[in-house]
Amino acid sequence: MAKRFLCAFSFIICAYAVQAQKPLRQGDPKLSEVWEPEPKVITPGKSASDAPSDAIVLFDGQNADAWAGKDNGPVKWKVENGALTVVGGTGEIHSKQAFGDCQLHVEWRTPAEVKGDGQGRGNSGIFLMGRYELQVLDSYKNRTYSNGQAGSIYKQLPPLVNASRGPGEWQTYDIIFIAPRFYEDGSVKSRAQITVLHNGVLVQNNATLWGSTQYIGIATYEKHGEKEPLVLQDHGNPTSFRNIWIRPL
Repeated sequence: MAKRFLCAFSFIICAYAVQAQKPLRQGDPKLSEVWEPEPKVITPGKSASDAPSDAIVLFDGQNADAWAGKDNGPVKWKVENGALTVVGGTGEIHSKQAFGDCQLHVEWRTPAEVKGDGQGRGNSGIFLMGRYELQVLDSYKNRTYSNGQAGSIYKQLPPLVNASRGPGEWQTYDIIFIAPRFYEDGSVKSRAQITVLHNGVLVQNNATLWGSTQYIGIATYEKHGEKEPLVLQDHGNPTSFRNIWIRPL
């Protein structure tokens, strides 16, 4: 008896809920149309890797004019055959422009000649805002700690999968980055978020960063500007980059 009563009661509740929605489905459909503001028209690239018309091209294979080296001096990396290649010992490079929230496309390649193993193979890194590292590494049949392989947020978040191509093959990162926000006293209002596709495969899914990348110890946040330069790391390996573009969001 109690079971039949509960079933009947549930049916009445569901019927009431359906009836309650009916007024929302009646009237003028134009009331739910949004016409302003109209989205800006841009021209997408001919392929997924091509820069759309509203992107800032940071490296097009011709020169490193959008970058600066150590102490804001000239870039000492090699520009050759459309690629920007690390010259070990010359130091990291940083973009002359600063960025916060962004969509970033980077293509990279580790050396075809394999030397070393683990963290010694094709190591570099992409530092969003100069602080938050997306690891670049030859992770093709090369075991290392999971939160230090390609596609990881270094020493924080392992990638969901290993989508690495072999040594000497060009690879892609497509990144959506949401910068952290801080209160005036330096405390964190909202933490950084990142989504990464590695060779078209989702490896970081709207992941929350713990803080600025640290080699030793746990990552923590320190207040910084709303926009900061992008940094490419010199880890001593001749890793190459090409087709770098960014869209501020």
